[in-house]
Amino acid sequence: MAETSTAVPQGFVAERQVRIEASPETIFSFFVDEQKMLRWMGTDCGMDPRPGGSYRLHVTPGNVTVGSYVEVDPPRFVSFTWGWDGEGSSLPPGSSLVEVTLEPDGDATILTLRHSGLPTQESRDLHQGGWQHFLDRLAIAAAGGDPGPDPWAAGPPH
Repeated sequence: MAETSTAVPQGFVAERQVRIEASPETIFSFFVDEQKMLRWMGTDCGMDPRPGGSYRLHVTPGNVTVGSYVEVDPPRFVSFTWGWDGEGSSLPPGSSLVEVTLEPDGDATILTLRHSGLPTQESRDLHQGGWQHFLDRLAIAAAGGDPGPDPWAAGPPH
């Protein structure tokens, strides 16, 4: 895709910020390494983490996100398009943008996630809650802990 991180989609925005007890380098790897990704989010994935490279992530049963990496700037920034695979999706693949910024904070890192281009307030609220759930798991995994089985592995709560 010819998208860049400067072309921010219109729509609603979900934002989350979390302080993680790990270096930016460590946290960054959880966005570009398939095995590390699956420690905090998803049940199956494939990724090509370079600008223009695609990814496909089974987040929960029946919920598959598809997109492509827009910018990969280790260890401080990664962005990728986001959308749900499936006919009739209100957020089709490539229609929104996720930007992750990693700023050192002593021995820890402040992770800021901004998901723009969400079509409705309801979509924003759902993604805001989803990102909170998964970033809490990332904080544990990146700090060297085990977040345990994902309670959403059988399907997200409604």
